[in-house]
Amino acid sequence: MNIRKKIYEIIGPGYLNDDGVCSQLYHVSMSVVIGVSILPLMFREHYSIFWYFDIIPAIIFVTDYILRWITADYELKKGWVSFVIYPFTFMAIIDLLSILPTIHLLSPTFKTARITRLLRILRVVKFIRYYEPLEIIMAVIKRQGRILWTVFSLAAFYIFITALIMFNAEEEINPGTGDYLFHSFFDAIYWAACTLTTVGYGDIYPVSQIGRFISMISAFVGVAIVALPSGIITAGYMDELRAKREQKMARKLLKDPKQLEQKE
Repeated sequence: MNIRKKIYEIIGPGYLNDDGVCSQLYHVSMSVVIGVSILPLMFREHYSIFWYFDIIPAIIFVTDYILRWITADYELKKGWVSFVIYPFTFMAIIDLLSILPTIHLLSPTFKTARITRLLRILRVVKFIRYYEPLEIIMAVIKRQGRILWTVFSLAAFYIFITALIMFNAEEEINPGTGDYLFHSFFDAIYWAACTLTTVGYGDIYPVSQIGRFISMISAFVGVAIVALPSGIITAGYMDELRAKREQKMARKLLKDPKQLEQKE
C-alpha cells in the first residue's frame, strides 16, 4: 500500500477506518494533546510546567500539519492542485493559527500575551477533526447551510423589527433606575436577542403595559424561530449518521466480498 495513503487512513476522518487501532489511537492521542495545550488557559498564574504544555503540543501540531499537507490529494481529491489550495482551507488555517502562540516562547519580540491566549483558544476548534459527533455536526451545517442561513436571516430580521417596535413603545421611565429602559437602540437589540432566545437575564425588562404585551408576543414567536434550526440540524444529523453507516457497510463488503454473496 502507498505510504501516503496509509498515513491518510490513520490521520484522516475517523470514519475512514473505524476498525483501525492506529487510527483510533491517533485521534484519541491528538484529542488529549489538544486538551493539554489549552490547560494553561484555565489558570491566571503561569507555572513553569506550562512551558512544556506549549512546546510539546506545538511540535506535534506542526508534524500533524505537515502530514496533512503531504496527503492533501487524498483529502481534497483534486490532484496536485490539492497541495496548493490545502493551506488555504479552513481547518489548515486553524492548524496554522494554533501553532503561532508558541512563537512567543521562541522569539522575545512576539510577546503580546492577549493575542497568544486568544490564538490558543482556536485549538479548541481542532476537536472538530478528532471528535466524530462534532465532525458530523459541521458536515450537517455545511450541507444545510443555505436553509440555516435563511433561518438566521429571519431571526436577525425579527430581532431588528422587535427592537425597533419596543424602542419606540417603551418610553416610560423605569422606576427602579429613574431612567429610560433603553439608553440606545443597541440596548433594544440586546433585549430583543435575549427575548428571542428565551435567555431572559432580567437586566432589561419592560415596565409599561404595552411593552410587556410586546415582550410576551416576542417570547412566543422566539420559541418557534429558535426551534427551526434545532429541527433542521437534528434531521440532518440523523441523515448523516445513516449515510456514514451505509459507507461503513460498503467498505466492509469491499474488504470481504463473501458477505455480499451471502446476502444475495
